[in-house]
Amino acid sequence: MHTEIRDKPSFANILVRMEAGDQIVAEADAMASMSSTIEMSTKWNGGFIKAILRRVFGGESMFVNTFTTATAGELVLTQAFPGDIQCIELSGNTMFLQPGAFIACEPGVTLGLGWAGWKMLIAREGLFRLKVSGSGRIWFGAYGGIFQREIDGEYVVDSGHLVAYEPSIGVKIGMAGGIFSSFFSGEGFVTRVTGPGRIYMQSRSFDGLAAWTNSHLY
Repeated sequence: MHTEIRDKPSFANILVRMEAGDQIVAEADAMASMSSTIEMSTKWNGGFIKAILRRVFGGESMFVNTFTTATAGELVLTQAFPGDIQCIELSGNTMFLQPGAFIACEPGVTLGLGWAGWKMLIAREGLFRLKVSGSGRIWFGAYGGIFQREIDGEYVVDSGHLVAYEPSIGVKIGMAGGIFSSFFSGEGFVTRVTGPGRIYMQSRSFDGLAAWTNSHLY
């Protein structure tokens, strides 16, 4: 199976060229187009109970679609918002994804939920995070461009910009500065991550988009 991420970074999409026997699992509604030779089957995302939990607490769909073909075909996957897409390969390790970031994975990858903590709820990131583990490639998306950083020590990320991170990363929520600076600078809460480990960030945030939109509504 050959894949290519096209139209980066603003309107990225995944072109998947499938051969006989290939299989890929994607978030519900991720399919933009596909050859008529490709078959799609839909199932609960990890079973009924887990699917409900992922929907309520992880911001993911209750269903996933599996695409297969007996001959060959082409599939295009995308995300609901404009932005970049990143592909990483797991080799028995684990990554955490923020709610709504997951797009697709190979069959060897397992989707689960990890407890994020009450502090993440305060930062409006959700009580849970999506846990991806196993072996195979995963694709996740972001609003805006995606950039990564190796963390050794402490690093500050504005809330809403953290997309994915390794389990070795510690995450704490705090104020950007003092009470006055935090609330009147427009920064509010920030995410303090500690390494060692790798994080992925997005260059835009939905909270920023919502604030900009609301300021122009009369």
